[in-house]
Amino acid sequence: MKAFADQDATALAALVRNREVSPGELLDAALESARAAQDELNCFSQFFEDHARKQVTEGLPVGPFAGVPFATKDLGVRLEGLPLTNGSRAFRDNVATFDSALAERYREAGFVIFAQTTSPEFGLTTSTESALYGKTRNPWDTGRTSGGSSGGASATVASGVLPVAHASDGGGSIRIPAACTGLVGLKPSRGRVPMGPPMSENWFGLSTHHCVSRSVRDSAALLDATHGQEPGARYIAPPPQTSYLTASQRDPRPLKIALWTTAPNGVRPDKEADAGLKATGKLLQSLGHHVEEAGPALDGDALGKGMMMIVSSFMAAVADEREQAFGRKIGADDFEPVSMRFIELGRTVPMSELVKTNNAFLEAAFAFETFMDEGGYDLILAPTLARPPVELGVLSLDPEDFDAYGEAITGFAPWCPVFNQTGWPAISLPLHQTADNLPLGMMFGARLGREDLLYAIAGQIERAAPWANRRPPVWFD
Repeated sequence: MKAFADQDATALAALVRNREVSPGELLDAALESARAAQDELNCFSQFFEDHARKQVTEGLPVGPFAGVPFATKDLGVRLEGLPLTNGSRAFRDNVATFDSALAERYREAGFVIFAQTTSPEFGLTTSTESALYGKTRNPWDTGRTSGGSSGGASATVASGVLPVAHASDGGGSIRIPAACTGLVGLKPSRGRVPMGPPMSENWFGLSTHHCVSRSVRDSAALLDATHGQEPGARYIAPPPQTSYLTASQRDPRPLKIALWTTAPNGVRPDKEADAGLKATGKLLQSLGHHVEEAGPALDGDALGKGMMMIVSSFMAAVADEREQAFGRKIGADDFEPVSMRFIELGRTVPMSELVKTNNAFLEAAFAFETFMDEGGYDLILAPTLARPPVELGVLSLDPEDFDAYGEAITGFAPWCPVFNQTGWPAISLPLHQTADNLPLGMMFGARLGREDLLYAIAGQIERAAPWANRRPPVWFD
C-alpha cells in the first residue's frame, strides 16, 4: 500500500479501473494515514468512515475518480446528515440537512468522501488555527502555518495522505495554502464551480471552490468534472474552449507575461519571494515566453477597505442568524476575537459603503483588463506569498496584538485578493524552495474564463521543472 502515496488521483483511479486495487483497500489506506497525520498535523475536523463505507458498499458511479478517497473542507460544502462547523464554536453542533451541488458532483465523479479538513473560523484568516480545533501544522515545518483558510486540505495533501482535496478561496484561501505546502492550487473564475444551494455566491461573489493537488492533471480533470452552472445561479463563467485536462497536456504558444512585483497595497516580495519570482521568469523565458516587469495601476486602499466591508457585513449577518437560533446575544465564547471585531464593524457599516466597495471592485476589473489589453499580455505573474510560511500564532484570530496581526495579514499574500475581486482565475505552482527548505509558490493570473491557459502553462512548467518527488519531512505512506 505504500506505493499509493506516490500516485496522483488520476493514477489511483486507473488502478481501480484495472482492478489492481479496490476502493475499499484505498479507503483503508487513506484512513490509516489520515489518523497518523491527525496526530502529527491536526489537519482533520471529522472522519466519516461509516459514510464512506456505505458509498463503497452501495457501488460507485463510473466517474473519472471512481474509488479514490477524498476529503471536503469544513467550510461551505454540505454533506447531508454530517457536521459542518465552519471552524466556529457557534456552529459546533451544526449538521447539514442536504447535499451541496458540489458534493453531488464529487460523488458523481466517483470520489469516496471519508473526512473533513480543518479551516479557521469562517475562513477569516490565512492560517488554519481555531479555538474549536486548534492549530493545523505544516508538514514541511510543524512550527509554521500550512496556510489558510484551506490549511487542513493543504497539510493533508502535502503530507501524502491524499493526492487531492477540496479547498475554497475568498481572498487567496486555495492559493495561499498551496504556496505554503508545495502544491498546485487553482482558484477558478467566478461562476465556474457551484457554491450552493441555496446561495450560489458567497462574500458577494468573492469566494469560489476547487482543490489543492500534487499534480496539474488532477486539478484540471477535477475542474472538468465539477464545472458548470448550478440551479438558481445568477452568473456563469464563459464556457471552456476545450477540456481542462486536454489544455494541461498541450504546450501553449509563446506568451507575453507581465511580471508583477508590487502588490496593490504597496508590498514588495522579500528576498526569498523575489528570488523565486526571478527564477520563474527565467524558466518561462527558457520555454520561449516573453516576460517583462509590469503591473496594473490599482487603488490598493479602496480594495483593502472593500474586503473589510464585505467580510464584516457577512459576519454581522452570521452573528444575527446565530443570535436568532440561540435566543440570546452572541459573545466571546461563540466567536473568536478578530471575528468579533468583524461583527462589530459589520453592524455599523453604512449601506453606502457596500456600493462603494462594489464600485471599487468593478473599477479594478476594468483597470486590470485595460492593462492586459494595452500591454498585449496573456498572463500576469506574481509571488503567491510575499514571504515564506510564517510561524503559527502570527495570523491567529486570537492575536496578542491586533495592530501586528493587521500588518501581518495584509503583508503575507497581498497579490491574491484582487483575483477574487475581479473574478479572474489564478493558479499557484510550487516553483521555489527557500534556503530553509520551505515551499514558496508563484502565482499566474489570467482573464475571466481562461483557466485553460493557466492549465496549459502549468502543465508545461510541470513537465519542464517537475516537483512530484519533493517530499516534506512529515510524509505518510
